[in-house]
Amino acid sequence: MVVALDGPAGVGKSTIAKNIAENASLFYINSGNFYRAITFEVIKNNIKIDEISSILSIADKINFSIVNGHLHVNNIDIEEYLHSDLVDSIVAQISSIIELRKIVNSSIRKISESMDIIVEGRDITTVVFPNADLKVYLDASVSTRAARRYKQGISKLTLEEISKSIQARDEIDKTKPEGSLKISKDALYLDTSDLTIDEVCDKVLQKLSNMQV
Repeated sequence: MVVALDGPAGVGKSTIAKNIAENASLFYINSGNFYRAITFEVIKNNIKIDEISSILSIADKINFSIVNGHLHVNNIDIEEYLHSDLVDSIVAQISSIIELRKIVNSSIRKISESMDIIVEGRDITTVVFPNADLKVYLDASVSTRAARRYKQGISKLTLEEISKSIQARDEIDKTKPEGSLKISKDALYLDTSDLTIDEVCDKVLQKLSNMQV
C-alpha cells in the first residue's frame, strides 16, 4: 500500500505522516528530507545554487538509506542538520532543479518497492506516486504555519521573518517547472488551520479504514 501526502511548507506533514505510519503499520518516508540532504551537501561543499552540474554530480554520488527513521547519506546520519535556517533558505531553489527531482524520485521509489509506505512531500500525489492507494493534501493558512514553526523553537528567525520565508517558499513550490505543488483531483483535502494533529490523523485513518472494509 502507498499513502501519498502533499502540502505546503510548515503544514505539519511530517508529524501527521509519522502518526499515521505508527497507527496504520506503514513505513514513513519524508521526500523533502532527500532534497534537504542534498542541499546540506551543497552547502558543505561550498557549491553555489547556480552551479547545476556540480549539484547534480553530488546528488548522483549520494547513497540514501533510512535507518531507525533517520535519513543517512553514504551511511552517515545527517538528520540533525536537515532543518537549519541555512538549509531552509535555499532548499526550495535546489529542489526546483528538474534533473535533481528525477534523481530523488528514483531513490524514493527504490526504497519503497518492498514495503507498505506513507510518503510526504510536495508532488507525491501528482508525480512520484500518481497511482497511490490514498492521496491526501494538507493545507493551512500562512499565519498558522508560521506560528507553528515559531513555537517549535528550531528557527532563530522572528515570527514575521518566518512568515515571509514561508510565503516565498510557497511561491517557489507552486511555480516549479516540474514537481510543483498542486492539489490532486482525487486527493482527500484537509485544511488543518483549526484542527489538532489528532483530528487530522483521525480523518485520514478513517479514510484508510473505509478503504479496507
